[in-house]
Amino acid sequence: MSTTSNTELLHISVLYSPAPRVVHERLLRLPAGSTVAQAVDASGLLVDCPEIALHDTQAFVVGVWGRKTTPNHVLQDMDRIEIYRPLTVDPKVARRERFQKQGTNRAGLFSKRRPGAKPGY
Repeated sequence: MSTTSNTELLHISVLYSPAPRVVHERLLRLPAGSTVAQAVDASGLLVDCPEIALHDTQAFVVGVWGRKTTPNHVLQDMDRIEIYRPLTVDPKVARRERFQKQGTNRAGLFSKRRPGAKPGY
């Protein structure tokens, strides 16, 4: 009698970066049919990083290979789960403030001009 491959294990990596240049990575082997929430729970990151709010749908944002997904997404072999932290600063506001601090003569597309040339050339 042949047995089916119900015990097939998936190779999953779970990553979380609590701060810039700090990454926690967990490599897991989970049974086929496991979800993102099960993988995050099995990784132990919820214990090590209590700021991850798994059941808060507003604060918990997760992706598989850079694409946003839901906690009940069914995983495939070799998936990479990324847990995203909330933004502390709006990127548009930060860029605008950086540009104002640099000044208009030193930054931007037309910052290097030939002497006597028209603006924008």
